Formats: sequence, C-alpha cells, structure tokens
Amino acid sequence: MNSTLTVRKIKSHPPSLVSRVLSVWFRHYRVYTQNLISNGFPPFLEPLFFLAGIGLGLGRYVGLIDGTPYVIFLASGIMAPPAMFTATFECTFGTFIRLVFDKNYDGMISSSITVRDLFAGEMLFAGTKGLVFSASVLCVIYPFKLISSPLGLLAPIGGFFTGLMFAALGLFITSFVKNINHFNFYFTGVVTPMFFFSGLVFPLDSLPPYLQHTAEILPLTHSIRFFRAFCFNHFDSQFAFSCFYIIIFTAVVGILAIRRLEKRIIS
Repeated sequence: MNSTLTVRKIKSHPPSLVSRVLSVWFRHYRVYTQNLISNGFPPFLEPLFFLAGIGLGLGRYVGLIDGTPYVIFLASGIMAPPAMFTATFECTFGTFIRLVFDKNYDGMISSSITVRDLFAGEMLFAGTKGLVFSASVLCVIYPFKLISSPLGLLAPIGGFFTGLMFAALGLFITSFVKNINHFNFYFTGVVTPMFFFSGLVFPLDSLPPYLQHTAEILPLTHSIRFFRAFCFNHFDSQFAFSCFYIIIFTAVVGILAIRRLEKRIIS
C-alpha cells in the first residue's frame, strides 16, 4: 500500500523544468570532463600564440588605435572568439553526432525530459563552456597587464552570453544539415569571415561604409563590443544596443532552432 502511494506521488510530481534542463547540462559535463586535460588545455595556449603572432608581430607596424596600443586593442577582444568557437563546435558537430550517429537523444527524451528541455540544456552547457574559455583567456592575458580596467575581470560574463548566442545559431544550422560534411560551408562561409570582420583584428570604422553596416549584423561584432566595454570601462549606447542584440538574437534563433529540431526528432 505504501509503495503504491509512493509511486503515485512520483508520478504526480515530475522533475521541475530547472531539474530537467540541468540534468542535460550535467550529462554533457560528465562526458566533457572525462578528457579534461585535452579539452581544457588548448584555451590557455591559443591566445598566447595569437597575441604573439598578431599582436606583437603586426603591432610594430600598426600605430595607436584610439590612443590604445594595438596589442591591448587586440587583447580586449580576444576573449570572444574562444566562446564562439567552443559553442559552435558543441552545437553543430557535437549535436549532429549525438542526434544522428550515437542516437543519444532517443534515450534522453524517453524519460521525463522533453525535446525543448534537451536543447535548452545544450545551450546552457555551451554557454558555460563559453564562460570557462573566456575566463581561461583572461587568466593568460591579465598577468601581462593587457587589461587595465578592474572591470575587465568581469568580462568573461560575455563569454556565457556569447556561448548561448552561438549555441542557438549552431542548433539552427544543425536543424537543416543532413550530412555532417555540410558544416564545412557554415564554418568557411560564416564563422571564418565573422572572425575577421567583426572588429577583432582592426576597428570597424576602417572598413568601407557598406561593410560597417554588414558587420553590425554579425553576432560576433556585438560580443566583441561587450568585452571591450568592460576592458576599457566604456559603456555607451552602442554597448546597450549590443546587449539588446545578443538577447533578442539568442531568444529568436534559439526558439526557431528548438522548434525545427523538435519536429526532426519526433518525425
């Protein structure tokens, strides 16, 4: 009799939304940390190579940018790309492999987890990785005194929102992909140009006007602007617009992506 009542209570009180989403996050965390050294070590080395090769090498031939040495200008934005890349890989190749090859999602949605919980958890995990990767870069560049403002220590917060935003975009792209090799078009045609034309390597006002307007459409532009606002303690209307852009972009694209993936899994 008591066991029957217990079963009824369990059935009448399913896990909360937060618990369901966090269970997906925790599953990905367990898998990721099984190879923690190989997964977590590169973020500490890549910014050093980039700053040494581009910042110090090219910096000799580039003057001050808005009164700022080129290497500092570069360092203020270098925390954004790692968050973009890790979230993009997680929610393109990673999601596709779990969806098509490993069939992980079939077992997960057979429990109390819905498809929406599933991909909300994926986005949350990608955002967490973005935060960690951005913080890793900060740990590397801060000892070199490339971040002057104390608020720069809070800049990795942007890594979380950057991760969420590119996770949403990655899931949206994945919802269309039928062959894993098709991701090459996305990385070559979208991600790589975004890296160079979002104000990371050079200021946007050095571009022709039509490219400046195009750059404002790119998500990475607003992530880099978010990081630089904290690094230089400069919060203006452009910063506010970028925050608004990140929130709206993540919400709209994320909802569209989850709806498309939900139809794909159910069908």
